[in-house]
Amino acid sequence: MKDSPVNIAPQNHLGIAADHGGFELKKSLIPWLREKGYEVTDYGNKDYKADDDYPDYILPLAHALRAGDISRGIAICGSGVGASIAANKVTSIRACLICDSFSAHQGVEDDDMNLLCLGGQVVGYSYARELITTFLSAKFSGAERHRRRLEKVKAIESLQGV
Repeated sequence: MKDSPVNIAPQNHLGIAADHGGFELKKSLIPWLREKGYEVTDYGNKDYKADDDYPDYILPLAHALRAGDISRGIAICGSGVGASIAANKVTSIRACLICDSFSAHQGVEDDDMNLLCLGGQVVGYSYARELITTFLSAKFSGAERHRRRLEKVKAIESLQGV
C-alpha cells in the first residue's frame, strides 16, 4: 500500500473537478479560489456536456491528490454522492459529501479528510464558498485517537487491494 504521496504540493495548490451536475458551480468557484490566492488545477469537465460521467473527472482529481500533485481537492456532481463514492475508491483519499459547516472542519480535524464533495444541484454558490473556506482553513489535529483510527482505515485499504 502506498501511504505517502510521490510529490508534495504546496498547501495553496488545489484540484477541482465536476461533471455536468456541478459544472456551473465549479466554473464559479475557480476564479473565486484564485482571488483567494489558491493555485487551482481543473481536472474537468472543461466544457459542459449533459451526458458526461463523474468518474471521468473525479478519478483523475483523486489520483492527483494521492500523488501529491495537489494538497486538497474539491469534487462536484449533481448531488455530491457519486463524486464521493468514486473518489473513495482511490487509496489514501478521504472524501466526504459535506452539507454543513461543522462537518467541513470536523472531517479534516478528526478524520484528515482531503477531498470535499459538494452537490452542485444541492448547495448554492454562497454556501459552497462557506463550506470550502471552512474545509480549507481546517487542519488535522494529529491526536492519537484520530491517528489510530486512520491506521485502521489504511489497514482496510491494504486488505482490499484498493
